[in-house]
Amino acid sequence: MPAEETLLALKRRITELLPTDVSVIGVEFEGPELVLYTEDTQRFVDDGALVRTLAKELKKRISVRPSSDILMDPEKASKAIHEIIPEEGGIKDIYFDMDKAEVIIEAEKPGLVIGTHGATLREVAKEIGWRPNVIRAPPIQSPIIKSIRRYLREESDFRKSFLKKVGRRIYRDKSKEDEWLRITALGGCREVGRNSFLLSTPETRILIDCGVSVGSEGTPYLYVPEVTPLSDLDAVVITHAHLDHTGLVPLLFQYAYDGPIYMTQPTRDLMVLLLLDYLEVAAREGKKIPYKSTRIRDAIRHTIPLKYGDVTDISPDVKLTLYNAGHILGSSVVYFHVGNGLHNIAFTGDIKYERTFLFDPAFNGFPRLETLIMESTYGGTNDMQPPRREAEKNLKDAIVKTIERKGKVIIPAFAVGRSQEVMIALEGMDLEVPVYLDGMIWEATSIHTAYPEYLNKKLKNSIFQGENPFLSDIFVQVDDSEKRKSIIGDGEPSIILATSGMLNGGPVLEHLKGLAGDEKNTLVFVGYQAEGTLGRRIQKGWNEIQLADEGKIRNVKIKMDIHTVDGFSGHSDRNQLVEFVRGIKPLPSKVMCMHGENNKCLALASGIHKKFNIDTVAPMNLETLRLV
Repeated sequence: MPAEETLLALKRRITELLPTDVSVIGVEFEGPELVLYTEDTQRFVDDGALVRTLAKELKKRISVRPSSDILMDPEKASKAIHEIIPEEGGIKDIYFDMDKAEVIIEAEKPGLVIGTHGATLREVAKEIGWRPNVIRAPPIQSPIIKSIRRYLREESDFRKSFLKKVGRRIYRDKSKEDEWLRITALGGCREVGRNSFLLSTPETRILIDCGVSVGSEGTPYLYVPEVTPLSDLDAVVITHAHLDHTGLVPLLFQYAYDGPIYMTQPTRDLMVLLLLDYLEVAAREGKKIPYKSTRIRDAIRHTIPLKYGDVTDISPDVKLTLYNAGHILGSSVVYFHVGNGLHNIAFTGDIKYERTFLFDPAFNGFPRLETLIMESTYGGTNDMQPPRREAEKNLKDAIVKTIERKGKVIIPAFAVGRSQEVMIALEGMDLEVPVYLDGMIWEATSIHTAYPEYLNKKLKNSIFQGENPFLSDIFVQVDDSEKRKSIIGDGEPSIILATSGMLNGGPVLEHLKGLAGDEKNTLVFVGYQAEGTLGRRIQKGWNEIQLADEGKIRNVKIKMDIHTVDGFSGHSDRNQLVEFVRGIKPLPSKVMCMHGENNKCLALASGIHKKFNIDTVAPMNLETLRLV
């Protein structure tokens, strides 16, 4: 049935199901949602059962929006909101989500904005037409988030037509009767980096992740017959923002992809931050730039953000659900329900199956799971990490010894995830020295505070109660080269938390050049160092390295102490990976091990097979496995 006929039939059924005094002006597929346009939005707000009934009967995700006729101009609407809401509410920002016809009001005191039993918000909605949504203002404002919101508002006309096109593609009639499911490994198998997989059915092709190999610049096999032409892909799904999973997403649009990208909202914002930095570092180091920054804008306007737990149609025969992966902000285990109960498959991306300072453990309570594709970064037999408290103690011991001899501590860290974990640990150590935050760490931290609902309950409550560890006086932002030079040369004990985490670029190299030759100082690794990176070489014992310095190559002797403190990783260790599988009820019938060095993938696959008698495999890149 063509889309127009389907929509007409749905509108007739909606009219039958709704009370006679509730009118629906229009019905449209927009992305994965069936959108109802009405002038009676308040009726739907007051009676939540209306939408639930429609969703149950129609088996679609339903969204109710006010018709464009009753929407006030955004500038006038902002002024009206300020006139209605008392000043004590502390409005910090107002922005309009054009996709949802929703106005988001960031306020210091949401309760005063909402009013008694929601009275103030009802007055706002009646006056401006837009659906108001009040959230607590983040304690640190993020320029990246602001620029993304501004850009999406500018692109509202494109978004409208794009979402309609995506919706009609998702809800097209199936064209084939065959039933099969295949997975093709395009990168990230028996290696760490360039993660990318293709999920294929007779009806659908979905790309999961599209990363770059940090250090070697390796890229996924996007030119093989299974994945070309890219324009035929139905969707791209991103597990999380790290470059080994997202680094080449913008390149897809250079090669004619024009479809949706699904991920969580914080993943979108962090991805943009990391991609912009990736291009900046490549340009600064004279490397080939794989795409222009305009392609990042393409990725932004094609992204459809999803929340954890929302079951979403993304093609005629595939439903997608994202679950918390516990790795970094917004990271997801992506779960696909294929066909009418044909097969269920989950990609872990990177997972942490343990409660951390930032997140709850990775989700593994799937309703049903036949195939699990899981990371193996620490899948080796002896890859055991100490408890977080022991890691804190080891880090503090290394810092205290360095401070006692009047030295400085450099901690290379990924801007996203690892830095925030280490910040919370340092904040709790009662150290009487400054902690300098260099690189993207402050901006990444501001994005964390914008999404408290993705953090664990303890940290979220601390932020809401004004006890935000990220705002501690010990943290000092470094935002220019002069400040960096003064820190290196001031002779005072301090801690420098700087990007990048594997020493493969970024401001940490400036600190290393200035401080590596002094025995008083210490370099502490708190994260995984991939093969081929400068971090791995120093970890192995190299005592002399070459670094670029004002256009020339300079030999730098490593005389400072070198420590590796395990336990802060955002990856699960061997025990946690095994326990993650054990907790899936019933157990999957097949486990594929990837995202790890060759021996780690093989060791984890072997261990899971022996322990649970599950069919396991550690595929090579370019292998295709038929699951059904």
